[in-house]
Amino acid sequence: RLQESRERLSVCSKLCYAVGGAPYQITGCALGFFLQIYLLDVAQLDPFYASIILFVGRAWDAITDPMVGFFISKTSWTRFGRLMPWIIFSTPFAVISYFLIWFVPDISRGQVMWYLVFYCIFQTLVTCFHVPYSALTMFISREQSERDSATAYRMTVEVLGTVLGTAIQGQIVGKVVTPCIESPLFIGKTNSSVAMEELNMTHDTGSLTDTRNAYMIAAGVIGGLYILCAVILSVGVREKRESSELQSDEPVSFFQGLKLVMNHGAYIKLIAGFLFTSLAFMLLEGNFALFCTYTLGFRNEFQNILLAIMLSATLTIPLWQWFLTRFGKKTAVYVGISSAIPFLIVVAVLDSNLIVTYIVAVAAGISVAAAFLLPWSMLPDVVDDFKLQHPDSHGHEAIFFSFYVFFTKFTSGVSLGISTLSLDFAGYQTRGCSQPSEVHFTLKMLVSAVPVGLILLGLLLFKLYPIDEEKRRKNKKALQDLREESNSSSESDNTELASIV
Repeated sequence: RLQESRERLSVCSKLCYAVGGAPYQITGCALGFFLQIYLLDVAQLDPFYASIILFVGRAWDAITDPMVGFFISKTSWTRFGRLMPWIIFSTPFAVISYFLIWFVPDISRGQVMWYLVFYCIFQTLVTCFHVPYSALTMFISREQSERDSATAYRMTVEVLGTVLGTAIQGQIVGKVVTPCIESPLFIGKTNSSVAMEELNMTHDTGSLTDTRNAYMIAAGVIGGLYILCAVILSVGVREKRESSELQSDEPVSFFQGLKLVMNHGAYIKLIAGFLFTSLAFMLLEGNFALFCTYTLGFRNEFQNILLAIMLSATLTIPLWQWFLTRFGKKTAVYVGISSAIPFLIVVAVLDSNLIVTYIVAVAAGISVAAAFLLPWSMLPDVVDDFKLQHPDSHGHEAIFFSFYVFFTKFTSGVSLGISTLSLDFAGYQTRGCSQPSEVHFTLKMLVSAVPVGLILLGLLLFKLYPIDEEKRRKNKKALQDLREESNSSSESDNTELASIV
């Protein structure tokens, strides 16, 4: 009990730790919900090139996770820790590159390369922040209950970060009406329609400038929050070297550690299940703005609908934390994530109705909260299980966290690229006031049928995950016994050395 008391984290420490998760979620949410519609309707890129940017950016983001995990595993301890220097030094460069993503360069050619380069640079730098931050979970305390509690704080703040990202980006951009162009395909190819299109194009120039300025203002506000959160994290959290050590901290081969991690059955089964469920929500996130704008017809309301989803998710994080403590994490997975299925079906089947859409958005947010909380709450259990099976192997925490993110991001990049290409094939009209029926059908598939199928597949795979509540309690006790044995052995060696001296 005395040891557990020493390992307890103060509320202030948990809050400072949790605040560090906000930058990744704020920027990720703004990019996830708005980048696709920004590239198509504001930067006015062809859907084919937009799909390349989204796919390559996400795929590169996935590749950088294990790369950063490798370099972290080779990083020596400093007086600031092993992980904190990565967080501190990557922050200012990440903010600059993020701002440049939302800037429309005044060049006739090279816009595609501009967005591709700065999107990839930002993803690299935010990875240098988020991978060490994720692994920091294992270095703040040795007590599983304290790590779970800190994770709950973190998930609450991270979902609050998604609310901020949605609110800042959506409300600032939503204040400006982005004009659309009525395509001759829908109003008939007559002289009057051509004249109307020319009138729209002329009226558009000034209004589109206002829209571009709004995106840059939102990027500036989000960049300021990114820096503030990084400062709070670095000042308020102390990285404890001994928290993840059983005996020693000898450097290990990254590839040897990777082989051990990838051969750990519980880890593979966990990421296999969450891979598909996370992919479902990312696919929904990437296409929801277009779905609300064109299929539901809520061009001026979609940012408020997104905000309703994120607020609902934020408020229900404590509910899911209580639920997984009371009924177990596997039960929480089945109940929480599957609850999104009926609402995804309803929003695609029913006719466009704003009140029904808001009700569905609030209900769907409850499931989003579970999808946010559970993977990060369960990964430490897998790491503990690995330590029991490999007590002499240390320093693999970053590998566990970085490769989970790697698989999720890579598949989401593929899905977003394919979904944008699907819109291109369906005949998506850039900045159109309306879209062909094929585009409406494609958007319904991308936000309803495909996510439902992915969720069902993920839950089916999750049946194979072996760490239930009984197994988790046994692991906790065995790990405590191993630490006590290690500490008593160390004390015995010290006593023997003292007697010899």
